[in-house]
Amino acid sequence: MIKNKDSLMANSSDEILQRLRHDACLVLDGALKAVDPKEAVLNALSLDGDILSYEGGSVDLSKTKKIVVVGGGKAGGLMTKAVEALLGKRITSGYVNVLKGTEDSVKTGRVILRGASHPIPDHEGMKGVDKMFDLTNGLTKRDLVITLMSGGGSALMPYPASGMTLEDMRELTGILLKAGVTINELNSVRKHISGFKGGQFARHVYPARMINLLLSDVIGDPIDIIASGPTSPDESSFMEARSVVVKYGLLDEIPENVLTRLNAGTNGMVPETPKPGDPIFENVSNLVIANNYMAAKAASDVAEELGYNSLLLSTHIEGEARQVGVMFAGIAREEQSRGLPVSRPAAIIIGGETTVSVKGEGKGGRNQEVALGAIRKMSGLKGLIATLGTDGIDGPTDAAGAMVDGESLTKALGLGLNPDVFLDGNDSYSFFEPMNDQIRTGPTGTNVNDLTVILVR
Repeated sequence: MIKNKDSLMANSSDEILQRLRHDACLVLDGALKAVDPKEAVLNALSLDGDILSYEGGSVDLSKTKKIVVVGGGKAGGLMTKAVEALLGKRITSGYVNVLKGTEDSVKTGRVILRGASHPIPDHEGMKGVDKMFDLTNGLTKRDLVITLMSGGGSALMPYPASGMTLEDMRELTGILLKAGVTINELNSVRKHISGFKGGQFARHVYPARMINLLLSDVIGDPIDIIASGPTSPDESSFMEARSVVVKYGLLDEIPENVLTRLNAGTNGMVPETPKPGDPIFENVSNLVIANNYMAAKAASDVAEELGYNSLLLSTHIEGEARQVGVMFAGIAREEQSRGLPVSRPAAIIIGGETTVSVKGEGKGGRNQEVALGAIRKMSGLKGLIATLGTDGIDGPTDAAGAMVDGESLTKALGLGLNPDVFLDGNDSYSFFEPMNDQIRTGPTGTNVNDLTVILVR
């Protein structure tokens, strides 16, 4: 999936570093292939005659009147293709929101793919959700709804609550992203300004049967956070959503309609989202079919096949991107000096998702900023850090991530590029572009958080 493998490998004069660059691409490719959405769906569902089976249950399709497929996320196209391959003409209708520009990359039959904007929601996404509501109006216990949810679903499926507008949601999302909130914090606010998220779509579909296939892009796979949990009980509250705004000092910045709703909900004047134990969830099955651990484990396995002593260190890494980069470089330095935490040649695999507190006017993404944060402390090492977003889109850029090794700092300074200046401007994209060290995959059709590979020989 990495399109510029050759140029990345050639972008070093050192034979060992060339080898590390080559191997890092193979490791990351293996990770991406392991979380292919189509395979994940077909592993989660099976059809034997009229019996559709999944983990924890089955449905007799001969007794099912309608089968409706809906959902949203960056993996929506390939997930839809898999469901259509399995159920074919049994599907009554369907509508899935996908990343704008990818809606024509997958050919579907009965399910329509609609392109929408990410990370800032747009009217196309809202129209798509309207259509999902239309297709699922008036369903009964004899009907089945299959929802396909994946990373990016929150932004791709906007539906303002009463008293809210799409512009309110757009403005709020931009403010929260710039403040560096975590995905859990962001989604707790999103759920309480939406008429779709936080279990509210399950309320609409009840009493129909629901099978929800989830490709997780959230650390720890909490089903109420993935795509802001349209089909799951909401563990958060209006009070928690408001506390996020308070924590980051944004009370005076967020749209007035948002603050009014959060205040009203906190004071009990607006109904809460559906909670655990609500009978609307009695016919609902939520299944996580792929996640960051699966990608990280596959990366570790590939590294072992390439002759490395591989350690899957964690899939729960969070924090400010540039600081996490410094930490990753510290791990690489410890590896070279002491052979810890695993003997050389070493491959250390790390998953999770960092955040960027945006203070500059530059262009970049969290993975490129991780790499830029690491570059000074990587200087002189026979080691490499390669980090990417598994969706292939790092922030609002066309790069998936970036790669740095022991020569990168010297090369940058020779080109007149001061890493500190670019970090101050949150301009990692402009730094790595002339370095030719961006990792490019294009949209991968999947999304299970970020992945980092540290290789040291």
